[in-house]
Amino acid sequence: MIRSLFNIPLALIQAPMAGVQDAKLAASVCEAGGLGSLPCAMLSEQQLIAQLTQLTQITNKPYNLNFFCHAQSDYTPIQTQQWHCLLAPYFAEYGVDERALSSEASRQPITQKIVDVIAPFKPPVVSFHFGLPANNIVQQIKSWGGKVISTATTLDEAIWLNNNGADAIIAQGLEAGGHRGHFLSMDLNLHKTTTELVKECVANVNVPIIAAGGIADADDVLNMKLLGASGVQVGSAYLLCNEVTTSALHRDAILKQGDGSTSLTTLFSGRVARGICNRVMNELGSIPEHVPPFPYASIAITALRSKAEERKESGFSPLWCGQKYIPRVNVSAAEVSLVLMSKWSV
Repeated sequence: MIRSLFNIPLALIQAPMAGVQDAKLAASVCEAGGLGSLPCAMLSEQQLIAQLTQLTQITNKPYNLNFFCHAQSDYTPIQTQQWHCLLAPYFAEYGVDERALSSEASRQPITQKIVDVIAPFKPPVVSFHFGLPANNIVQQIKSWGGKVISTATTLDEAIWLNNNGADAIIAQGLEAGGHRGHFLSMDLNLHKTTTELVKECVANVNVPIIAAGGIADADDVLNMKLLGASGVQVGSAYLLCNEVTTSALHRDAILKQGDGSTSLTTLFSGRVARGICNRVMNELGSIPEHVPPFPYASIAITALRSKAEERKESGFSPLWCGQKYIPRVNVSAAEVSLVLMSKWSV
């Protein structure tokens, strides 16, 4: 049970959501009894220290820090040229000078230097996307009493995580919003629904399984418990709560979306993620050719996003959201947490 593993009253993890949250959301979920999460992959060392300091000043409850552990790929001149050629009409429309674009992307994998930054805080839980870091980092986290968790999108990934030191595994179904956590294979045909994946993982893995994807209400949570999940991880349910920093454009897209309005896409970062369909996804296709490897696609798209958002347009914004969404406006993250978990003990 993750409640005893993480020392939390609610078997609930708030999914880390870079770009729409800071320490305030994580702290609110912690205070409600769940495990609040702080997304760290896009933070500089100074920002990480500031956010971690704020989080630990607001709450003394257990919390989670989330990092990426992808292998850095090259971003070749040919890849850059192909990507910029695809986006050239948009550059012209929005006045983006491709010669002025940086070659550095904002999403960085965890390093020993980052571990040394967080070590004095001894974070109770550290989670990872895209596998696990080097074993010495995993062991260092465990040496201060920290628990290590990561995301699996297939049974093979869950078994790999189990064999390589994960204390619990997030079973991320196809319905989940944001980035897919796959790392053993890029084949999306291997991915299953949350229900299917949770069943497989519970039957074949001996560490706690945390269900993620398509969980929007108390009945969804209860269904995951009945399948054998030890807890749930939920992100999209918090997108409109009082403590998030979700932009007005993102909020508007969430409230206006219809059934089947989300899709998996590589356009915003180079890796597959689920978001609400917008202009660039509709016009180029959600997974077109010549999108550069993660995370370099974000460089040019972010430049277009900035120009479009100045015009109050969300056509180039990553509007992350899961397949199932129930709007909850003007409520606290604590209220959302308690509503979600209201049937867990039934």
